[in-house]
Amino acid sequence: MTAKRKAPQQTLRAHATVHDAKAAIDFYVKAFGAVEQFRLVEPSGRVGHAEIKIGDSVLMMNDEYPDFGARSPASVGGSPVAFHIQVPDADAAVERAVKAGATVVRPVQDEFYGDRMGMVACPFGYRWSLATPKEQVSPAEMQKRWTKMLQGGKA
Repeated sequence: MTAKRKAPQQTLRAHATVHDAKAAIDFYVKAFGAVEQFRLVEPSGRVGHAEIKIGDSVLMMNDEYPDFGARSPASVGGSPVAFHIQVPDADAAVERAVKAGATVVRPVQDEFYGDRMGMVACPFGYRWSLATPKEQVSPAEMQKRWTKMLQGGKA
C-alpha cells in the first residue's frame, strides 16, 4: 500500500523553473535553510518536479522543459518574479545567502513599511527579499512615508 501525501496547508504555492534544479535545491538549502521534501527525476537526470520547504512554505520547482513552455530566467533574459521570506534576522539571512553564492541587490536597511530588509539575487535568476518585521505600520502611514520618500525626504 502506498503512503498518502498530506495535503498542503498553504493555499498559494510558487513554482519556479530553473536551469539546474539539483544545484538550485542545494543552493536554497545552504542559502535559506530550505528542506527538500522530494524530487522526481527522469532517467536522464532532469528534475521533472521537486518541492522544498522554506519555513512553513513550499516552493515547487523543475528543470527546463522548453517543449512545454517551462523556461528558466536564464533562457528568457531574467524574471520579473521575486520571492519574499520573513526571517528572524535580515542581516544574518543576507550574509548567509551571500556566503552560499547569492549577490546583494539591495543592502539590508530599515524600510518605510516597517521591515528591516535586504534583497539578494540567487544564481538561478530570481530575486529574494529577506525581511524582519520591526514595526507595525498602517497603510495610511505607509503611504505618507512612501510619498515623503519619493519627494526626496527621508521616510
